[in-house]
This record gives sequence, structure tokens and C-alpha cells, in this order.
Amino acid sequence: MGWSVALACASAGEPAEVFRPGLVPDPDPEAAASLARGLYPAATLGQTGDTVLDFALWPYEDELFVGVFDRALLVCDRRLFCLDDDARRIADTIAAALPGARCGVLVLHSVISGCWFRWYDAGELRRDVFVTAEDGVVVDQGERLAAEGPFWKPVDDGAPDVPLPFDPERFGLALAEAHMFGRGIAERGGDGFLPLELPLRRFKIC
Repeated sequence: MGWSVALACASAGEPAEVFRPGLVPDPDPEAAASLARGLYPAATLGQTGDTVLDFALWPYEDELFVGVFDRALLVCDRRLFCLDDDARRIADTIAAALPGARCGVLVLHSVISGCWFRWYDAGELRRDVFVTAEDGVVVDQGERLAAEGPFWKPVDDGAPDVPLPFDPERFGLALAEAHMFGRGIAERGGDGFLPLELPLRRFKIC
């Protein structure tokens, strides 16, 4: 399956404990709008309804999806895919929006075989990695996360990183499972919870 994902996910606590059955959005109608305005203070934002994460993972360029929960935030924004200063600004802003939280930013594309992942702890960037199937390791900064170990082993054992000896999509989804949701993003656990069903608020950026 080819995934296209532009997602930031922050949680104040272990992901497997935060993302659980019964998790519902903040009842304050301004909660998601306030976060959206913080990302785009100079833009005009219109709320255009509600949807779920499955639909929101790869927004149109003029869209933004935001979920504010008890001890968790979710943002889907295709501008993260640009991998530029603005993408880093967006990622940094989301990572700092929930005090004391850890935040993962995952970007995948179904056509361009690459993965960008950023990991923050209490608003501080701890890990920044960008790999592509053709170019190998483009960015590799900070201490590797535990879930990365099996993927890097061939390189650590002396294999070249061009072409990349592992699948970037599998790499990114493994990081999301271990560090963002505590389960596979498309995995419905025995408790009935499925991350793709998380509700989000939809915004139009003008």
C-alpha cells in the first residue's frame, strides 16, 4: 500500500495510553481554531466541517486539519511535505503547542519513495531524519530512536545507503507505531480503537 501522509502528532504521556477508546475532541469549539490560527496568523481561516484522520492525512494545498484532545494534538498539513523552513516552522509550532508533550512529525508520499520524521520532547527537537530510496540518507541528526534500529542495521554493518537498503514507508510507519500512536496507524486493536478514525476539524486557508 502506498501512503501519502503529512501529519504531526503530539501527546502528553505514553501514546498507547493517550490514544485509547473514548478519546474525543476538546468540546471547546475554539480549541482547534486557536491552534490553526497559531500556525497561520496572517491567513484567513474558514471552518468547513469535521472528518476523520483517514481522510485528512494528505490534505489539499489550501486545507488544514486539526484535532485537539485531552493530552493530544493532531495536525495534517501538506505544507510539511515541502521540507523547507516553513515546514520546519509548522512542525516546531505544533511541537511546542502542548506543554511537556512529545511530538512526532511524519511525511510520506505514495509516489516519491521517501520519509521525513522529526521527533520532539517538550518542544525540543531531538531527532531529524530524512531518507529516500534513491538518494539514501539526506538528513540524519540527533540520537536514533529505538524503533529505527532494525532498519539501520545493514548500514551499520557496512552496506551502502545508496540505494537505501530499507523501505522508507515501512520505516516511517514503524516510527509512527512506536512513537506517535502506540499501535499501527491502520491497526484496530483488541480494544476497538483505530487511529484512522480519530475526528479532526477541517479548515480552508485563504
